[in-house]
Amino acid sequence: MQCVRTAFRNASFTFSRALNPNPHNPLFLTALCSLPIIATSPSPSHLSSHFTLETFPTLSPPRCFSSLMAGDGDHSAPPSSHSLEKQFEDFRLQLEESGGLRDRIRTVVSEIESTTRLMHASLLLVHQSRPTPELLEKAKSYVNVFNDHYKQLAEVLGECSGQYYRYHGDWRSETQTVVSLIVFMHWLETGNLLMHAEAEEKLGLNSSEFGLDIEDYLIGVCFMSNELPRYVVNQVTAGDYDCPRKVLKFLTELHAAFRMLNLRNDFLRKKFDGMKYDLRRVEEVYYDVKIRGLAPNGEPVEDQGAQGPP
Repeated sequence: MQCVRTAFRNASFTFSRALNPNPHNPLFLTALCSLPIIATSPSPSHLSSHFTLETFPTLSPPRCFSSLMAGDGDHSAPPSSHSLEKQFEDFRLQLEESGGLRDRIRTVVSEIESTTRLMHASLLLVHQSRPTPELLEKAKSYVNVFNDHYKQLAEVLGECSGQYYRYHGDWRSETQTVVSLIVFMHWLETGNLLMHAEAEEKLGLNSSEFGLDIEDYLIGVCFMSNELPRYVVNQVTAGDYDCPRKVLKFLTELHAAFRMLNLRNDFLRKKFDGMKYDLRRVEEVYYDVKIRGLAPNGEPVEDQGAQGPP
């Protein structure tokens, strides 16, 4: 009987060792202790009557491992197809709404661009002759058209409150060109710079709801300064020898005012850097006029029978 018991334990040990080669593992010792005990009778002849075998217990993973596996399954569960479809359906509606709004904005911006070309064409005539009230009056007629267009644009943006800078890029370039034209026209009439608040008023903009962006205004002023060197040369050719002095005074003050701003290395800074070249070109024209004695002692243009901005 002792031999049978020893043989069965050796077989169980060999089988368990094959499953877990590390005998010092706590799991191995637990499995070994759970092995069934074989009860036999002292005589081999009575094996059938005294030999009983306990039922092997069903092996199951430890309870802590089962809970961990269940927890991992909860975290890795994929989202339901219904929630996924609902999310992308919401995206589709938002994109369609945004696209429709952009189409309406671009329609108004296209009208602004068309009016800008007409006004620019009328102002180009000042480079061929001295500014006349008739020429400036024609250019001023387009300001009211701009006013109507920007009112339409404000109505469209009013439907999406708080989204001004989301769609600002759709009309930024056109607005900068419009500002440059009305600032140039104002200078031809008065000889002074059109202020930011005055530009907003001319365009019918409201600073609290739909206003004129400060950078758009400043860039428009820089665009306007690009026209002045050409204007000076053409006016001197037409006989207005005092024009370089007035433009030089205006550009010097404007350049000094821009120096007060701490500009970043962006598009506005590049346009401001270009202003110093405009100033240099006007200085060269004024120098040529001065050394040739065409306007001695800074004689006013009215004394020479010429006309121009004061």
